Amino acid sequence: MERNVSVRTPESIAFYYELAGLGSRFLAVAIDLIIQTVAAISILLIDVWAAPGAGAIASALGMRSTTMEAIQVAIVVIIMFLLYFGYFVAFETLWNGQTPGKRLIGIRVVRDGGYPVTFMDSVIRNLIRIIEALLVYVPSIISALASSQNKRLGDLAAGTIVVRDRAFEVTDASRWMSGDDAAQAPAPLIPGVERISDDEIALAERYVSRSHLLDPRAAHETAYRIAAALRPKLGPEASEYTDHDLLVRIATARRR
Repeated sequence: MERNVSVRTPESIAFYYELAGLGSRFLAVAIDLIIQTVAAISILLIDVWAAPGAGAIASALGMRSTTMEAIQVAIVVIIMFLLYFGYFVAFETLWNGQTPGKRLIGIRVVRDGGYPVTFMDSVIRNLIRIIEALLVYVPSIISALASSQNKRLGDLAAGTIVVRDRAFEVTDASRWMSGDDAAQAPAPLIPGVERISDDEIALAERYVSRSHLLDPRAAHETAYRIAAALRPKLGPEASEYTDHDLLVRIATARRR
C-alpha cells in the first residue's frame, strides 16, 4: 500500500514524501539478507580454513585445544552479530539512510521531520529489527499495515519513516539550474552568503531537492517564504535573482 506524508519544518515549510510500501521494503531487506548470508558463509569458510593454524598456535602457546576452539567460536559469534546488526547501522549512517538493498530498490530511511537519519536513530530501529526478525517480521507487517505512515516497530521506536527516492535528484544545484554550461562556469557566490547558517543552507537544499515534487503554486509560495527570511542577510545583489534561483545558489554554498 503506497501512501504519502507531508512533514513541516520549524519554519512552517511543508515537504511531501512518498512512503515506501511493504513490497519494496521487504524486497530491500531480502537483498540485504542475501548479501549478509554470502558474507556469513565466507566468514565460516575462513574459520574452517584457519582452524588447523589456530590449533597449532594453541599448542605453541601451551593452550588447550578446547580453549582455542572456544575463542574461535566467540570471535565468530561477535563477527556474525556485527554483520547482521552493524551492517544496517553502518550503511544507514554512512549512506544517508540507505543500505545496498534500499539503494537498489530506491528507498531510504529519514527522520519524521524529513531530516537525515542519525547514528542513534539507526541503532534504535535496528535493535528492534532483531526482535522482529526472530518473529519472522510478523510484527513488522502488522505495524506497517496499522500505521498511517507504514511504520514498523523499529520506526515507531526511533521516530523514522522509509520513503521513496525520486528518479530526479539534484546532485549539483548550480548545474541543474544553469544547464551544461554550469560545469564550465559555476554560478558565483552571492555576497553575504557566509552569514547564512548551516541550518538555513540545509533548508535551501531541501527546497531545491524537493521543489519538483510540489505543485507549482505551492513551490512558488514556499520559495518566496524561505527567500524572504534569507534576503535580509545577503547583499543587494540578491535582489537580482528570483526566489527560486536565489535558493539554488544558496544551496550550492556548502559545496564550495
